Amino acid sequence: MNRIGFIVSSILVLLALASSTLFVVDQRQFGVVYALGQIKEVITEPGLNFKLPPPFQNVSYIDKRLLTLSSLDPEPMLTAEKQRVVIDWYVRWRITNPSEYIRNVGLDENAGAVQLNRVVRNAFQENINKRTVRDLISVRREQLMSDVQREVLDVVKGAKPWGVDIIDVRITRVDYVEAITESVYRRMEAERKRVANELRSTGVAEGEKIRADADRQREVIVANAYRDAQKIKGEGDARAASLYADAFGRDPQFALFYRSLDAYKQSFNKKSDVMILDPSSDFFRSMQSSGSTSNAPRR
Repeated sequence: MNRIGFIVSSILVLLALASSTLFVVDQRQFGVVYALGQIKEVITEPGLNFKLPPPFQNVSYIDKRLLTLSSLDPEPMLTAEKQRVVIDWYVRWRITNPSEYIRNVGLDENAGAVQLNRVVRNAFQENINKRTVRDLISVRREQLMSDVQREVLDVVKGAKPWGVDIIDVRITRVDYVEAITESVYRRMEAERKRVANELRSTGVAEGEKIRADADRQREVIVANAYRDAQKIKGEGDARAASLYADAFGRDPQFALFYRSLDAYKQSFNKKSDVMILDPSSDFFRSMQSSGSTSNAPRR
C-alpha cells in the first residue's frame, strides 16, 4: 500500500515538475522567458517549449497581433485660426521586438497604449496648430495623417526604440467644441432661413409677374376677340341691310307691310302688355288697310 502511495506521489510530483517546465506559445503571442528578472529568451514561433521551473525561470506573453488604439482624451485642440476643435482618431500598431518593448515601454500592451496615446496626441496637436479648419476637412487631411504617422514613428524608433511599428494613423471625426458647434448651427439655421425667405420673396415676385402677364394677355385676347366679333357683326349687319334694301327696293309696299308686322310683333310680345294708341295713328295703317281690303267687294 505504501508502495502504491509512493508511486502516485512520485507521478504527481513529476507532473507538477513537467507543468512548471513546459509551456505553450500561441501563434498570436510572443513568449518571453525571464531568468531572475532578466529576459533570457524571446520565443516568436508557436509550439511547445521548455524552461527551468520557478523561481529560476518564468514566462510571460505579449500579443503579436495588429492592435488598435483609439483616442482617449476629448480635450479640444487649437487650429491656426485659434479655433477649438475636437478630433477622434485611431492608430493601428503592433509589437515587433518584445525585448525592446519590455525594456523601454512596459510589460504588457496597456503600457504601450498609454504612452502611445500621449505621443500621438502631441503629434496631432503640433500639426493641427499649423493648419486651418478647412485643411482638416479637405484633401490636406491625408497629409496631416501622414505627418502625424511620421512624427510618431520618429519617436518610437528614436534613441530608445519601443520595439513597435505604427501601421496607420486615421482621423475619424473633426468637430468644433460644443459651444462653438451650437453657435455654428444657429448661424447655419439663420442663413438657411434667410435664403428661404429670399427664395420665397423671389417666388412671390415671379408669381405676381406671371399673373400680371397672364391678365394682360387675357385682356388683349378678349379685346381682340371683341374687336373681331364686332367686325364680323358689322359686316353681317351691313350684308343684312344690303339684302333688306335690295329686297325692299323691289316692292316698297311689301317692305312697309313687313316692317309693320315686325313692329306689331315687338309691341305685342306678351299677353299682359297694354297699349293706348290713337286709332287714327299710322301705326295701325297696315292693319286697317288689311281690314279694308278684306271688307272690299270681290269682283
